[in-house]
Amino acid sequence: MHRRIDISHKTIFFIAAFLLGLWALFQIIDVIVLLFIAIILTAGLSPLVKYLSTWKLPKTLSIGIAYICIIAVIAGLVSLMITPLIDQTTKLIQTLPQTIQTILPPFVDPKIFQNELANVASNALSFSLIIFNNFLAIISVLVLTFYLLLERDKLDGRIAQLFVGSEDQVKKTVQRIEEKLGAWLRGQLALSLIVGTLAYILLLVLQIPYALPLAILAGLFEVVPVIGPIISAIPAILIALTVSPLTGGFVAIGYLVIQQLENSLIVPQVMKKAVGINPLIIILAVSIGGKLLGISGALLAVPITVVIQILIEDLFNVKSLREIEGE
Repeated sequence: MHRRIDISHKTIFFIAAFLLGLWALFQIIDVIVLLFIAIILTAGLSPLVKYLSTWKLPKTLSIGIAYICIIAVIAGLVSLMITPLIDQTTKLIQTLPQTIQTILPPFVDPKIFQNELANVASNALSFSLIIFNNFLAIISVLVLTFYLLLERDKLDGRIAQLFVGSEDQVKKTVQRIEEKLGAWLRGQLALSLIVGTLAYILLLVLQIPYALPLAILAGLFEVVPVIGPIISAIPAILIALTVSPLTGGFVAIGYLVIQQLENSLIVPQVMKKAVGINPLIIILAVSIGGKLLGISGALLAVPITVVIQILIEDLFNVKSLREIEGE
């Protein structure tokens, strides 16, 4: 006996609207990513802006001073590193073909990699366009962050007005998300600085060429959880192998020691007031984020997971992992 299934017009309309919403969301995913980055920066800069506001300074001036302080710190660091960085990076690019030929097995033709390098050089214009687009994205994020900081005191109330009857709970949730994201950003910056410094000391002691760009690479890839430190260690080990196999082994051991220190000592100390997510969840989040959005998805996987975790905890009144472990 066949059972007849009737589908109402409302169901069809709902499915169509849902699919249309997903399509629209996919079309503006880049804008959403930029907005989320701006929200993270807002959460990180908000304490500094609040502190400056205690001096009876106008909100706009407080935000401007915060921007100037950050730009001054970045400019100071760049001015100290830019000359040796350019010099070492230029030498690295010039000697890369010989380096590849040195470390490749005899049965592998080095011309394959040299041809790839030539293709990269021929696409310099495309790379310049990518840099220009990223520059525009950075400007957009800074502008968004400025206006979010300017309207920060009103945002909680405006968001809470969308949830009639749960205004207080929504405000608490928004505040928790801001606190967690800010703590994650500040903790991540501290981790990158510590790991980059340790890598630089290691490479300098072992007299590895191009120590500065390799150390900066280690600090930058520290932002990518779990797999970032592994990726940053590969070029350092390969370049160390051109010095001697023993030196390559020492660099590999050194990076392994840094990673172990990071996992057992540095991360717990730096992140104890920030986020506490299970490593398995982090690996899955990074994998899914990288698959969906590429590099930006992998970088933003942890803060997105933090937001989802807080929303689930507050929506279903679930105790946080930290509270459960403390009982």
